[in-house]
Amino acid sequence: MIYFDYQSSKPVDPRVIESMLPYFDKKFGNPSSLHKIGDEATEILDHSRQAVAKFINAKPEEIIFTSGATESNNLALIGFALRNKHKGNHIIISEIEHISLHNIAKYLQKNGFEITRVPVDFYGQIDLDALKDSITDKTILVSINYANNEVGTIQEIAEIGNLCRERGIAFHTDAVAAESQIHINVEDNKIDLMTLSSNDIYGPKGVGVLYIKKGLRLNPIIIGGGQEFGLRSGTENIPGIVGMKTAAEIMEKEMDSEIATLKVYQKKLIQGVLDNIPDSYLNGHPEKRLANNVHFRFDGIEGESLLLALKDKDISVSTGSACSSKTLEPSHTLIALGLVHEEAHGSLQLTMGRFNKPEDIDTLLNLLPGVVKKLRGLSPLYKES
Repeated sequence: MIYFDYQSSKPVDPRVIESMLPYFDKKFGNPSSLHKIGDEATEILDHSRQAVAKFINAKPEEIIFTSGATESNNLALIGFALRNKHKGNHIIISEIEHISLHNIAKYLQKNGFEITRVPVDFYGQIDLDALKDSITDKTILVSINYANNEVGTIQEIAEIGNLCRERGIAFHTDAVAAESQIHINVEDNKIDLMTLSSNDIYGPKGVGVLYIKKGLRLNPIIIGGGQEFGLRSGTENIPGIVGMKTAAEIMEKEMDSEIATLKVYQKKLIQGVLDNIPDSYLNGHPEKRLANNVHFRFDGIEGESLLLALKDKDISVSTGSACSSKTLEPSHTLIALGLVHEEAHGSLQLTMGRFNKPEDIDTLLNLLPGVVKKLRGLSPLYKES
């Protein structure tokens, strides 16, 4: 099996698994308990918070552990909106946010908040002038993803952060797609709220983080015993949090070498596909993109047919976000880029990672031209240009 779907799910690094094991049985305490076993849990919780904070240049008290990126996005937008609605009711997002954030925005819209969706250009970058023009005296929050999870385009986060800071508006970014590919510094980029996921740095699923800049006030959305500084009640998932800690420490040390390797794979894939498959195109920005992401579209065939054909050859790929892949609708991200439905449906997403090997790239490049040619031969829609 060759795996090219790292954006939807990453395998847990064996070193991470090893670090987690003692916290299932030998060190099983609850951080809220006051005895010695509880103290051990509190100590590792504090160390984990410090490690994740260091990973993004934050303070430990600015790290809130959650059940994952979706919960973090909910706490960021709903928690901030409800706490600060006396200041205004206008929130700005982009047209290419993750589906979880779009659905949160719809929820807020039904509950009295105004939502503006800022457009992007053909490469998937935010129109900064449109963002500036969208700001009103009622705007309290801007949420723009650090990098797009489908086409891999990286946003001008520092410029957006500076703009928001100058206007006195809170800035949230969903950094899940970027956290294994970019050294993130919340202070330098003027980020007020940021979503992270454990699995996207090769940690376990079911753990995430919301970074909240010190001084910002949010309402909790899970009510209970007041854990996580009163913002996220429920007994902390210590084994998962330890896993995220270890994953962050490994990623901090190894990111640069991983990116260098992934860029070699990326360049080879892009050149190999565009040079050898007629009527094939690269989606997303040609340069300002994540090193692990390659996103193509092919005239005359559907991405789903291509996915199934490669599945038969034991190659795992994607046609878009795994969170919305059960629908028959084209990707909202690709439509926002200006593609028509037929173009969006003919797309293929390849995301690489830590455990890919050079021969994986060679195998795909050897098989893909023949698969595309065969599918086009069965399609009444394709005519060679």
